[in-house]
Amino acid sequence: MKTGALGVREEPEAGRRAGVGFLVAAVTVLWGLNWPAMKLAVDQFEPWTFRVVSVLGAGTTLLALARISGEPWRLPRRLVLPHLAISFAGVTLWHMLTAYGLLLIGGGRAAIIAFTMPLWATLLSVLFLRERPTFRVVLALVSGMAGLGVLVGPELVRIGREPLGSLLVLAAAFVWAVQTVATKAFDWGIGTMALSAWQLLAGGLPILFVWFVLGAWPDPERVTWEGVLALLYVVFVALVFCFTAYLRIVRSLPAIVASMSTLAIPVVGVASSAWLLGEPAGVRELVALLLVVAAIGLVLVPRAPRPGAG
Repeated sequence: MKTGALGVREEPEAGRRAGVGFLVAAVTVLWGLNWPAMKLAVDQFEPWTFRVVSVLGAGTTLLALARISGEPWRLPRRLVLPHLAISFAGVTLWHMLTAYGLLLIGGGRAAIIAFTMPLWATLLSVLFLRERPTFRVVLALVSGMAGLGVLVGPELVRIGREPLGSLLVLAAAFVWAVQTVATKAFDWGIGTMALSAWQLLAGGLPILFVWFVLGAWPDPERVTWEGVLALLYVVFVALVFCFTAYLRIVRSLPAIVASMSTLAIPVVGVASSAWLLGEPAGVRELVALLLVVAAIGLVLVPRAPRPGAG
């Protein structure tokens, strides 16, 4: 096991791939469960309050963890402006667009639309990172989008009747793709927990400013213990763990592949929304799951070596 540029021991390829695979599986399940949690929390905690608490709470926690762990945490001065732009797109815009979108449409449907992100990330990666998708990647993208199409197909009429909520979440998917590709474009020189913390804190400050200006306070009579638990889940599971894990995946894989590792999340989001919130689910979810699992397998499972190769 050799030592890398920041004094961190580099894992062998097999170990690194296994570690990334574990993160993908964990993020898939835990971020999928986050959609019904967000739906519940945003209905009880006014959207700006909900996002101020979740984003700044998670950012502060991650910065403290980065300091305690001893990982590099000081952002290079030359990267401050790019970092602020990325944080505004991937944190400020993403969190507020999804928060308001969830007021208008269900958590399962919002998850489906949000995870068109890999399509936008693929296009942006080709344009700006000069990544060239392989045949397996293209096939995976087709399979994954087909899976989402199976889920969203019967909902198209409803989406047409409720265009604002759907458009808000679609815009969120695009800014998430921008964040993914832009994060991959720079060598940040700091640890992943620190990078997550700075993105959340920088992206959370505009939300905090608007919150103060609007004076948008939640109604205590509407808050239940379920809502409080949902808010805590968003802070410590969806953001402290999953957001950091996703940035680790982005830093470990090509941007196109990293974005497509998220394709199974909306299936979990739809299933968990049906389970926890009573939103409809059925055979379509199973078909979609098979398609998106096939897509993830195409991009994450290495091809078997040809006989006689190597």
